[in-house]
Amino acid sequence: MVQVAFLGLGNMGEGMISNIVTKGNLDSPLIIWNRSTSKAEQFAAGKNITVASSIEDAVTKSDIIFSCVSNDEAITSVYDVALKVQGGVHGKVFSECSTIHPDTTRQLEKVTKEAGAEFVASPVFGAPAAAAAGVLVFVLAGSKAGIEKIQPYLTGVMGRQFIDLSEDPDVGKALTLKIAGNTIILGMVEALSEGHVLAEKTGLGTENFEKFIAGLFGQSPYLPYSKRLTSGDYVREHPLFAVDLAAKDARHALSLAKSSGTTLPVTEIAAKNLAAVKEKMGENGDITSIYGILREGAGLPFIEKK
Repeated sequence: MVQVAFLGLGNMGEGMISNIVTKGNLDSPLIIWNRSTSKAEQFAAGKNITVASSIEDAVTKSDIIFSCVSNDEAITSVYDVALKVQGGVHGKVFSECSTIHPDTTRQLEKVTKEAGAEFVASPVFGAPAAAAAGVLVFVLAGSKAGIEKIQPYLTGVMGRQFIDLSEDPDVGKALTLKIAGNTIILGMVEALSEGHVLAEKTGLGTENFEKFIAGLFGQSPYLPYSKRLTSGDYVREHPLFAVDLAAKDARHALSLAKSSGTTLPVTEIAAKNLAAVKEKMGENGDITSIYGILREGAGLPFIEKK
């Protein structure tokens, strides 16, 4: 019997957990842990889920431990506890899905292996809607034995495919790919925002610009992101891609660019606009709120009342 646990219950974790529970053919209820126990208990109500009282409780009882948290500091603190549980972690598999710096991932692999467990870097591509639909794309690096053990919970459960980088001994490459990929998302939001502002200021209109997006990019993330702008969904109580997370990804990308001797001009612009989003909206800002910043810069209201 294999016991599975999941640490973290953010926008991505909720969808990933739901799919493991409904499609993962679990031998026993999924164990989940979240910093807010009350949130975890509310989420778990009526589902095949057991809420752990602590990280130690979740890890001690489990064979496979997935994690998806907000940033490098959060996951480091989780592993600081998880790898020191009473009885040890020998033979357990840790699958780390957060978007963090490659150097952080390398350090997590090092301490996990030293503790006698297997480590799989498992960052994911896809928005919360993709997590809920079970169509994430995983990037996998690390223990081949570990990858084999977690595969029953990937394709057809949490994801639609995975990119296997296990032939490369450097687990940091998985996160390098993830960070590089996220610069595309940053650039897409920046470009869409600029295009819609230009369309409005010239009198073309955002509706006509969105027809172009639908016609040329309708089968890509461009159209859903465009609709978030034109519908006003870039101002919301609970952000889908919080400004702090987007800014963290931009910082990591710019750090990698600097250390490797290149530049990311579009990411630099997006990072500047994200800083403006944070100043204006605080933690409620979303990556798409860049649109509001560009609107204001063009003399338009931050959000047009529909």
